[in-house]
Amino acid sequence: MAGQLQDKVALVTGAGAGIGRATALAMAREGASVVVSDLNVEGGEETVTLIGDQSRAAFVHADVTDVDSVDALVSRTVEMFGRLDCAVNNAGVGTGGNTRMHETPDDTYDYVMDVNVRGVWLCMKREIVQMLEQGSGAIVNTASGAGLVAVPGLTAYVASKHAVVGLTRTAAVDYATDGIRVNCVCPGYIKTNMTRPAWSVPERLESMVAREPIGRIGEPEEVAEAIVWLSSDAASFVTGHPMSVDGGYVAL
Repeated sequence: MAGQLQDKVALVTGAGAGIGRATALAMAREGASVVVSDLNVEGGEETVTLIGDQSRAAFVHADVTDVDSVDALVSRTVEMFGRLDCAVNNAGVGTGGNTRMHETPDDTYDYVMDVNVRGVWLCMKREIVQMLEQGSGAIVNTASGAGLVAVPGLTAYVASKHAVVGLTRTAAVDYATDGIRVNCVCPGYIKTNMTRPAWSVPERLESMVAREPIGRIGEPEEVAEAIVWLSSDAASFVTGHPMSVDGGYVAL
């Protein structure tokens, strides 16, 4: 039986670990040719190895904050596989520390915004150009539950993820009649290397679980399944949607 993304070409940034890796693996399972991209060469190449013979896959090293690097990433994707049907802009960085606004260093704010917002902006611009040429495409950005509600002490991170939701919604409206859908996922607490400093400490894990109505933290694969669906033709009437994949966190 054909997969949800059979014969599609997908690009996943930040695919060397966590949600990005789980997404690349899920997309390959569903029949897509996958370009795995990350700053971490070892992690990215390992993801390609894990995909194995499930589907065609290749690693392309890229820095999403660099215009030339992003240009090369999209161009290389098209050179290898002929088109770009599904783009997942997942590369991002963490909270930048748990501090109130006046205590947050300016360079921390700049770094978080550079990767989490500028990175998504640059990738979307280049991906959309290619999708306009094709007349179709689906983009999914990784935002966060912190892009929908306030989280005390995480000013820079919350600002960056709210910005991702804003970019998603506006692009969705701008390109709705061009055959391009743009959505984002808003994960809650997910068990990744980025969140390991929290969930690996029993007391902190207990606090995280207490904020999740479903009674546990999520797995990267659970977010990946939402991304696959949003990227597929099954979601053909869905655009501009910030999908919570959070165990009920923002419903409280």
